[in-house]
Amino acid sequence: MHSDPFTLVSNTTDPQLKQIGEKILRKERISFDDGVVLFEKGSLSWLGALANWVREEKHGNKTYFNRNFHIEPTNVCVFSCKFCSYSRLYASREEGWELSIEQMMHIIKSYDGKPVTEVHIVGGVHPKMTLAFFIDLLKAIKAHRPDLHIKAFTPVELDYMFKKAKVTVEEGMKLAHEAGLDSLPGGGAEIFHPEIRTQICEDKVDADGWLHIHKTAHLLGMHSNATLLYGHIEKFWHRIDHMDRLRTLQDETGGFNTFIPLKFRNKDNDMSYVKESSVIEDMRMYAVSRLYMDNFPHIKAYWPMLGRQNAQLTLSFGVNDIDGTIDDSTKIYAMAGSEEQTPAMSTADLVTLIKQVKRQPVERGTLYNEIRDYSEVDVAEIEVNPLLN
Repeated sequence: MHSDPFTLVSNTTDPQLKQIGEKILRKERISFDDGVVLFEKGSLSWLGALANWVREEKHGNKTYFNRNFHIEPTNVCVFSCKFCSYSRLYASREEGWELSIEQMMHIIKSYDGKPVTEVHIVGGVHPKMTLAFFIDLLKAIKAHRPDLHIKAFTPVELDYMFKKAKVTVEEGMKLAHEAGLDSLPGGGAEIFHPEIRTQICEDKVDADGWLHIHKTAHLLGMHSNATLLYGHIEKFWHRIDHMDRLRTLQDETGGFNTFIPLKFRNKDNDMSYVKESSVIEDMRMYAVSRLYMDNFPHIKAYWPMLGRQNAQLTLSFGVNDIDGTIDDSTKIYAMAGSEEQTPAMSTADLVTLIKQVKRQPVERGTLYNEIRDYSEVDVAEIEVNPLLN
């Protein structure tokens, strides 16, 4: 249990932290410099108490999850991001895969009759998987299962598709949306500041390009998520710079649903020499995210990357969403050495995970419409009822 944040702040001896804490408790926006101070001076318990207070002010004990599955069209990629353990260069495809529309539709159809609400589609940037190819895929999915929400393609993928098709971002996003694209995931953001971006992912879409694609999606009435890759060569101020750019766009459009800090994993990539962040640092990252991203309604922990127990822990540090059932097609983090090598959880697993830390499990749609409150549902009933599990 966290200490009372009001008592904690009033007893704070550091004048900077005390001033920032008082701002937060008055529900005032904290500044860029305040955010850096939180990382530099805020203890885990202090940050956790405040982040949990903000989380409970916004959501009470509700903790969201959804029933989703992932499709990764390819891990062949024209880019060579230093932190990536997943992609295989187009020139050396021994360990690569490329799925046809038919193969992806086979995966879609394997969920017929199952109460999933979302398909999440992201992968490498394959030179032969064009905008026209993905438009056909979107149309095929919608024709087969119109109710399935399609959350797909990072700005890295979209930027490449649009340039190859010689269309503007506005034209390309409109085409994709009309074909069935419902929302965008948050990937490909990494760290926006060029000082870091040029070192870890120099050749892919830059910060302005990433933000422009999300803004365009928002202006078309679509929602999206945002991420930050932390715990590698960035400094605290780089993280705040990144979050500040997102917060500014959210002020303008209101189109972001959730912010997802993503932990850098160092297995089998060009940054294997970088030591991974500790669990304490992970929790501080989530807490500061909740305190800084005041206009983002939701903060999500991606449980396959953190592991189940650490995902539970984040629910005390500002997080109110732990993603979904996902199913075991996800390879991006497994290949980087994440805690979960075959990431899949049943609804019963997720409900149990949330209840174990005295939170209220609520199934949501992609846009956070509440589908079912599981707080009074017995886990044994979920396991035997296919509509619940």
